[in-house]
Amino acid sequence: MFLTPEELVELTHRQRPAAQIRALRAMGIEHRVRPDGKPVVLRAHIEALLGAAKPPKRRGDPDWSAAR
Repeated sequence: MFLTPEELVELTHRQRPAAQIRALRAMGIEHRVRPDGKPVVLRAHIEALLGAAKPPKRRGDPDWSAAR
């Protein structure tokens, strides 16, 4: 549901929460600040904002469309 702490570091290139918040604001990414001062970002917001594509279907995965 939310980005992990590691994903926030990857996204912002910042380690400290205050710096991450500044980076998120600069990028226009919606976020909230938890009572402990750490930012929280919805994964769905990032996926919609950055246009995340569905992962390619792996070989051997069942074809659930046939079950309809």
